[in-house]
This record gives sequence, C-alpha cells and structure tokens, in this order.
Amino acid sequence: MNILEYDYIKSVFNKKIFENSRKDLIEKLSKYPSRYIGLFRPTKPFTKIIQNITQSHEIKFGDAFEILIRLCFEESGYNSLNRTLKLKNGDTVNFDQLFSKDNSIVFIEQKLRDDHDSTKKRGQIENFEKKLNYLIEMGYDNIRSYIYFIDDSLNKNQKYYLEQIEKLRDFYNVHIELCYGNQLFEQENMLNLWEHEIIDFLRTWRNDLPDLPEINFDLTYTETFEEIKDLSPSVFRSLFDNDEIINIIFPIIFPERKTLYLLLGHFKDISESNSKNSTLYAKLHSKLENILK
Repeated sequence: MNILEYDYIKSVFNKKIFENSRKDLIEKLSKYPSRYIGLFRPTKPFTKIIQNITQSHEIKFGDAFEILIRLCFEESGYNSLNRTLKLKNGDTVNFDQLFSKDNSIVFIEQKLRDDHDSTKKRGQIENFEKKLNYLIEMGYDNIRSYIYFIDDSLNKNQKYYLEQIEKLRDFYNVHIELCYGNQLFEQENMLNLWEHEIIDFLRTWRNDLPDLPEINFDLTYTETFEEIKDLSPSVFRSLFDNDEIINIIFPIIFPERKTLYLLLGHFKDISESNSKNSTLYAKLHSKLENILK
C-alpha cells in the first residue's frame, strides 16, 4: 500500500515543473532575444522555444524530486529540519535534505544524475564537505550522510566520488555513502519505497505527459495573462521595442493575440490609476496598441 497519494504528488510535480514556464520564457526573450532569433543558430525560433521550455522542465524536475524524496522520508517517520543555515563566517548554506530520527541526523546531498564534468564533480564534493563540516561544528555526533543520485542508470563519476568519500570518512570519522536509485532507501531500511512509491508514480505520471510542450500561449490565454501580467515594465518594453520578437516570436506564442489584448486592457487600467508607474504603463499601452494595429 502506497504511503503517498498519487494525485497529491502529481499536483506537486506539475506545479513545480510546469508552473511559470510562460513567464520564464517571456523573461528570457526579453533578456536574451538573440538566442531565439539570432542568425548564427542551427535552429529556427519555433524549435528554440521548444528547446528552452523542455530544458527548463528538466531543471525543475530535479527540484520536484527533492520534494518527493523529502515526503517519502517524512512519511517514514523522519523529521525535516531547517535546510537553510548560516555558517560562522556569515555564509548561508542550503541542504538538499536534512532530517532527524532516533537521535541521529540524516544529511543527503541529492542530484538527479551523475553525468557532469570534472569541474562540477569537484564542486559537488567541496559543497558536501562544507555542509558536513557545519553539522560537525554544531556538535552533532551521530550523522548519516549521503551523496545521492536519483537516476541509477548513470554513474559517470562513481570512481571519483568513492575515492573522495573514503578520504572524508577517514578525516571526519562519520558515516558517508555514495548511493544511486534504490541504494539510499536500502541504507535507511526503507524497503519497497523505491519501487512502490517512486517508480510506480513516475510510470503513471509520464503516461499523462504530452509529447511536446504547448507553445501557443493563447490556448489558455487567461492563465497566460495571469502568469505574465506582473512582469517588470522593462521586460515588456524590451519585447515591444524589438521588431523581430514582434514579427517572428509573437505569431508563434500569441497567434490569436488574445493574451496581448488582455495585456492591453491591463496596461490601460494601470495607466489611468494613480499608481507611481501609471506613466510607464501608459507608454506600454501605446506601444502595444500600435503593435496590435
């Protein structure tokens, strides 16, 4: 019997991965237009937009998995601890996972997959040691720590991590393990969680995913409007002043102009208010009105 409810985890994943995708794209179009419409690109704008959104989803997938792993531990009797802590030198350190159970501290440095280059693998170990050192300085003497990769099909840097972990074990005299996939749950005696909670969820959830992300933002224009309407005026100004964005990108993401008309009314309402930004929005209204003509 599953300890996590599918519909709840699905909502967590969908919100974390897909929410604000349209806002993120608009901001990137404003800041880096040449990435989408530049001549020195092997892809056309439509393909580049798809690529941008799918890459964003990949990154956020790892963030969603942090939540899923955390919920699995919490439902198994582990207590989540504050994951944002300050070092003595004033720096802030953020733990991926930090729990307490039975007078022990469980610290997990979690990443989606072990397929990164040499610079990142060294940074991973340095980051892990900094956090481990913090816990030791705080006086915790029963620490179980892990470098954990969710995807057990990739282990590019396994040899390097095992060598470095052995050095850390000898120096700090604490429990440190390198784990892939189910190995973390086996180490913590959380049997069946991997197959019956995580793998079962992923198989079902992935069946509901579309083959490609939808980039016609006018299909859900009220949702798109709500997502982007509060972006900085500078973002909209940059877009509206770029003829290539207007002529090439807008017909792709706003083909029916429904979202743009909602923005036009929004800009007008603010321009007619007594807000401190009314003048800026009056200019945005004028620019967008000319575009729509």
